[in-house]
Amino acid sequence: MEAQTAKSKAKVKKKSVFREYAEAAVIAIVLALFIRTFVVQAFKIPSGSMEPTLLVGDHILVNKFLYGIKIPFINKTLIPISEPERNDVIVFIYPVDKSKDFIKRVIGLPGDEVEIIGNRIIINGRPFKDKYGYYPDLGRGSSNPPGKAHFGPVRVPKDHLFVMGDNRNHSYDSRFWGFVPLDSVKGKAFIIYWSWPHWKRFLNLIH
Repeated sequence: MEAQTAKSKAKVKKKSVFREYAEAAVIAIVLALFIRTFVVQAFKIPSGSMEPTLLVGDHILVNKFLYGIKIPFINKTLIPISEPERNDVIVFIYPVDKSKDFIKRVIGLPGDEVEIIGNRIIINGRPFKDKYGYYPDLGRGSSNPPGKAHFGPVRVPKDHLFVMGDNRNHSYDSRFWGFVPLDSVKGKAFIIYWSWPHWKRFLNLIH
């Protein structure tokens, strides 16, 4: 009887240890999903449209809480906190193909009139200080994407944004496919947490 009792106690103890590990694993998974859904999410930069701010191979973190708490899958804001500001670098659902995420810089806010002449951005009739824009030489005297030497003026609709890549001549952005609905914004990029082969960019803040 004593031997059987000891064996039963060992089984119970083994089950309780397994249960503790299982509960800890479930809690960790739920917490990770909660953080990814509502707080912060990692992304990898796949193209050079945001050079020199972001390079191919940069791994970034995006603050998803900053612009409000959204209902998953339908992207409706449940608790608004703030809205994107001009020059914020944002990750959003690509309006043309909702299975893809894009990253660009906010240039025009709702209600703004945006016009681009050559390398000059004009917002509401005034020159915009484009301190992040990079205009590499395309050759043949051109410094603009084909067909986009003069863009606009256009009025940014309510609850939408006009966005551009920092690599102005190599960016597929609002000049080509239109505006970004605020509901499609996933969050603001704030740090490069890893980059390869550009390892010196480790823990660089994104401006």
